[in-house]
Amino acid sequence: MKVKKISALLMAAAVLAGSVPAQAVFAEEASQETAAEETTTETKIPKYIFLFIGDGMSYPQIQTTNYYLNAIEDDGDDVLTSENKLNMMNFPVAGSAQTYDSSSFCPDSASTATSISTGHKTYSGTINMDEKMETSYETIAEKLKDQLGYKVGILSSVNLNHATPAAFYAHQASRNSYYEIGQEMIASEFDYFAGGGLKQTTGAEENQTDLYQLAEEAGYKVVRTQDEAEKLTAEDGKTIVIDETLADDDAMSYSMDLEEGEWGLADYVEKGIEVLDNDKGFFMMCEGGKIDWACHANDAAAAITDTKAMDDAVGKAVEFYNEHPDETLILVTGDHETGGLSMGFAGTDYDTFLANMENQKISYAKFDSDYVSKYKENKTDFDTVMKDVTELFGLQAPGENAETSNKADSKDEHPESEDKGSLVMTDYEYNKLKAAYDETMSRTGEEEEFGQEEYLLYGSYEPLTVTITHILNNKSGVNFSSYAHTGLPVEVFAMGVGQENFSGYYDNTDIFNKVAALTGVK
Repeated sequence: MKVKKISALLMAAAVLAGSVPAQAVFAEEASQETAAEETTTETKIPKYIFLFIGDGMSYPQIQTTNYYLNAIEDDGDDVLTSENKLNMMNFPVAGSAQTYDSSSFCPDSASTATSISTGHKTYSGTINMDEKMETSYETIAEKLKDQLGYKVGILSSVNLNHATPAAFYAHQASRNSYYEIGQEMIASEFDYFAGGGLKQTTGAEENQTDLYQLAEEAGYKVVRTQDEAEKLTAEDGKTIVIDETLADDDAMSYSMDLEEGEWGLADYVEKGIEVLDNDKGFFMMCEGGKIDWACHANDAAAAITDTKAMDDAVGKAVEFYNEHPDETLILVTGDHETGGLSMGFAGTDYDTFLANMENQKISYAKFDSDYVSKYKENKTDFDTVMKDVTELFGLQAPGENAETSNKADSKDEHPESEDKGSLVMTDYEYNKLKAAYDETMSRTGEEEEFGQEEYLLYGSYEPLTVTITHILNNKSGVNFSSYAHTGLPVEVFAMGVGQENFSGYYDNTDIFNKVAALTGVK
C-alpha cells in the first residue's frame, strides 16, 4: 500500500512538472486496479453442470411448441400475443451452433453428439473416434470425473446405449455396436444412468453375458420399477434405472402416452439431482431423445409434447440453480434438426391452427401398436377405422359437423379461415387417407423396399398412421419436408456460471471447448 502511495505522489509531481501527461496517470491507475482485481478474484468454475440435448430439436421444434402452448390457452382475445411458456426460452443467454459433421451437412446423432462431448468432428454413425477409426476421443464427462472428481449422470428418454447418451462414455466406429457400447457404459463407472432400456443386451454372438448381469457384477444397482426408483438415495451408489413401462423399441413412452402418475424425464432428472449432489460437484447430460423419433415420423403433436417434457426436466435444473446460483451452469441445445419442421403450410396460407393438435390423444407409435396391428389382424373395415381416427385425432369424414374446428392463430385472419382450420377432411384428404388405409392393409411386413412415390408419401412408416398425422399437421398449419435430418443450426441456451461464453454463432464443437475452458480440464 505504501509503495502504491509513493508511486502516486511521484506521478502527481511529474504531472505538475509537465513531464508526464495527466492521461498517463489515469491509465496507470486503471491498469493497477484491474491487475489487483484479477489477482484477488478467482475465476469461477461451475460446480454443477447440466447439459440438456433435445435430439432433433432446433428452432422450429422450440417455437412451434411455444406457440402451441400459447394457442391452447387462447382466451378468445382477437389480438394475437405470445409469452415464453418454456423454461429454456427465459434463459439470459442464447447462441446458435452449426451442426455439420465430416460427412454431411445433414448429420446424424452419433457425430453431432461427439462434437458436443469431445470438440471433434467425425463421420456420421461414429462415436468419439476419428475419421480413420483409429483414435478415440476423451469426453467432457470422462474428463470431469477423472480430473475433477465430479459425479456423472447420463439420462435419456430412449435407449441408454443409443447414439447421444453413448457419446458421453463410449468410443466406437459404429453407433450400431450396441453390446460393445453397453460394455463401455458399465466400464465408465459413471454414477447414475436413467431412462430407456438397453438395446441388444446379449449381443450378436452366442453365449454373451447379458449386459444387466454384467452391470450388477460390476457393482451397479439395476433398478427396473418406479417404486424402487423413488426409494433411491445417494447411499445406493452406482445405479442404472430402467423405466418400468417401456414402449416402442424399449424406449420410454412418449409424453402424451404416459399414464397418470407414471414417471417422465423430469422425474428422472429430479431423482438424479438427489443422488448426484455432493461436495465436489456433478455433471448431468439429459437427452430428450423422442423429439427426434417423433419428427422422423412427422408426428408434430408428439414432438411438441416431448419438447415440453424435456423443458419440464430443464425446470428441475432451474430449481436447483435457484438454490445454487453461484455454482451452477445449465446448457440446453440440440444435436441437429429432424424432419424439416416448418410452421406454415401452403394449404393454410398465412394462418395457423395449432390448437387443432390438442385433438391428438395418442402418439403414432402407440396407435401402431394398439390399433393398427389389430386392424390388420381383424381385417377391420375403413368406416370402423374412421371412428377411431375421429376419436383419437379429431379428423372427421367429409360432410360431418365441424365441431372441433379451431379459430386461426393468425391475427391477420382471412374470411375463409374457419374452413381451413376445420378438422372435417376435404374429399382430397379423405381419399388420401383411404388410399393409405388400403396400403397398410395390403402390406405383409415382408416387403424389402418401396418405390419413390411410396417413400415420399409414407417414409418407412405405417401408411395409415403417417397419413393421419400429415393431414392433422397440415390442417394445423404445420408441415414436414423430410423423414430424416436437416442442416439447420441449433439453439444454445445458457444460464449460470460462465453463461456469457455461450452467446454468438459458432460451431457445435465449441460447446465442448467452452465447457472445458470454464472447468479447466486438460
